[in-house]
Amino acid sequence: MKLLNRSGLSIRPCEPFTDWLSEFVQEVPPLESLRLEGMLYLIDEVESEADFERALDAHWQMIFENELQAWDEFGDHWPTNLTRLEFDTWFDVDLQLMSFDLSDQPLMRAPLSESNG
Repeated sequence: MKLLNRSGLSIRPCEPFTDWLSEFVQEVPPLESLRLEGMLYLIDEVESEADFERALDAHWQMIFENELQAWDEFGDHWPTNLTRLEFDTWFDVDLQLMSFDLSDQPLMRAPLSESNG
């Protein structure tokens, strides 16, 4: 087991997200199912709750866009003018202070775009 120098933001969709999905997805998975799956976004290791808030302030839009893109790759149905308030309404965020790697396999890093380095 290895301790990673990363903290995390666990993102789980809320009802406004599934309401949005129902506008263009024929069979929307139940909210409970989507919330079980959630997504984990690793961030620089933090020491305080204020550090988490700064990280969320810096990354909420990238996270929001990634969550939308998972369902609507070309953005045809994205809401206009994504805001932090809308993000906070559409998603619950759980803070993960420490990250442990239980795998013996090396970490793979595959940028999703040039800007994500």
